[in-house]
Amino acid sequence: MAEYKLELKGICKSFPGVKALDNVQLSVRPGTVHALMGENGAGKSTLMKCLFGIYKMDAGEIFLDGKKIEVKDPDDAMKQGIAMVHQELQPVLARSVGENLYLGRFPTKNFGPIKMIDHKKMYEDTKMWLDEVGMDFDPKAQLGTLSIGQMQSVEIAKAVSHQAKVVIFDEPTSSLSDKEVEALFRIMNDLRSKGVAMIYISHKMDEIKRIADDITVMRDGGYVGTWPAAEMTTDQIIAKMVGRELTNVYPARDTKIGDVVLEVKNLSSIHSKSFQNVSFKLRKGEILGFGGLVGAQRTELMEGIFGIRKVASGEIYMNGKKVKIKHPIDAMNAGIGLITEDRRGNGIFGCLSIKDNVGVSVYKKYLQAGFVLNHKAINKVVDDSIQKLRIKTPTMKEQIANLSGGNQQKVIVSRWLANDPDVLIMDEPTRGIDVGAKHEIYEIMVELAKQGKAIIMISSEMAELLGMSDRICVMCNGRLTGEITEQQEMSQANVMSFATQF
Repeated sequence: MAEYKLELKGICKSFPGVKALDNVQLSVRPGTVHALMGENGAGKSTLMKCLFGIYKMDAGEIFLDGKKIEVKDPDDAMKQGIAMVHQELQPVLARSVGENLYLGRFPTKNFGPIKMIDHKKMYEDTKMWLDEVGMDFDPKAQLGTLSIGQMQSVEIAKAVSHQAKVVIFDEPTSSLSDKEVEALFRIMNDLRSKGVAMIYISHKMDEIKRIADDITVMRDGGYVGTWPAAEMTTDQIIAKMVGRELTNVYPARDTKIGDVVLEVKNLSSIHSKSFQNVSFKLRKGEILGFGGLVGAQRTELMEGIFGIRKVASGEIYMNGKKVKIKHPIDAMNAGIGLITEDRRGNGIFGCLSIKDNVGVSVYKKYLQAGFVLNHKAINKVVDDSIQKLRIKTPTMKEQIANLSGGNQQKVIVSRWLANDPDVLIMDEPTRGIDVGAKHEIYEIMVELAKQGKAIIMISSEMAELLGMSDRICVMCNGRLTGEITEQQEMSQANVMSFATQF
């Protein structure tokens, strides 16, 4: 039996203007979870896409069970025993759970001379694989009726159904609740006992320390080293990732908090199970955290304020004046910006350039004669953003989909900064972002607060919520159940107490 289930040697991959991978290696033992770590842009996802056949590598070798293999495409990868659970899901929402699980490989039966999809077998097998991963979903349910976390679970069941030798998990818990994370770890431990090798990409240190056997760190497209997880402290891992000691994850703040800029009074959704009778105030220079468990309706509340969701009643005031917000354009005109939780789904324009993704918010401002864009002025705005926010890109013409998650998030922040809002709502602003990029986002938030901007931050990371907020509002089941105003009262226990007042 080979010492390693999977070996990658000398992997190189370049894109126009960027060397994404430079002589990278990775060795994964059978029956282990191997954490692949590094800052956004380090090359982790690119390396996995080369392994899975999404990208064709420029140089290097892949060995599976000691034998050299070539991976032509994802279908070929799965046939050879390599499965991948992607960070950004691409489900077919209008089709059933079973159809999504067996997409591209439907079981068939003969109907005379014609081959037909064997739906009965497909749904029976789907039920079997869902049971295997402990997920009690109806195989015939439309996938679009499930939550993001449940869709992720279906994707995991799909990977397990391939009975793969190697399973790649790319940020698998970014959309999962605590209960769903526990279910995932149970599945991974089961796969571990069966000798399956797993590669686990995550920026959540507590998860890495809990589930990983080995850790490989990448930096700037290169291989840094591999260590037993038990021998690495969190600080050591971070130092290897960023190439330096990273202290004070949350920047010091001495911001002067000013007058009330946003006031929400008794805002209620048209849906009785969503947010109801929520009232709060937000001041200039303040970072107001919103805490709560999954399903607390924090995101829905902010979408109601921004005009994405319809409200049944309530009032919104900006700088003391009542404003009517029925559509996002009304919110933007009132001086409110929103950075959404689902970066890829409704944040970026994936097929467009960085320039277009930033410029879209200010094109109207830079129209000449009513129909000609002033590209020189727009280019300056975009270039200033790239420099100020340290966005890693060869050029502003680069397609945003080619950037790492952290750099995509910086582009979205740039879009709203270009629009100069008074209030910026940031929904899970560091989801799927490494510690180095997180620190940069935090510094941007603190700098905006110093400039007098008012920020609302929704975060499911307790340390982030406590470390970045001047004040915390907590929601449970659509209601505002508590407000923590004093720094000495900001504790996990107090937040959880309000978050569980059902």
